[in-house]
Amino acid sequence: MGFGTRSEHSLIGVFAADVDIRVRVRGGGHTSQVYAIRQAIAKSIVAYYQKYIDEHSKNQLKQALVAYDRTLLVADNRRMEPKKFGGPGARSRYQKSYR
Repeated sequence: MGFGTRSEHSLIGVFAADVDIRVRVRGGGHTSQVYAIRQAIAKSIVAYYQKYIDEHSKNQLKQALVAYDRTLLVADNRRMEPKKFGGPGARSRYQKSYR
């Protein structure tokens, strides 16, 4: 499975040309795993820049990643709400009849 589109390859390739990256993923579906890998690689490169390269370069990298796709650095924390009683789903209720 690849790392996104060609523009992602070029964007990450510019900033992480000398870094070897190995990723292992468990759980979820194929698409979820791809998004998790994208986010992990982007966050790890930003952390690498903060630790081993200067702060200005790290800020440039973060701005470039956010301009390309904000979800590379910020997780989407929406999760499925558990189903409750009295309806077919979490919020919807069964129809009420008065007659």
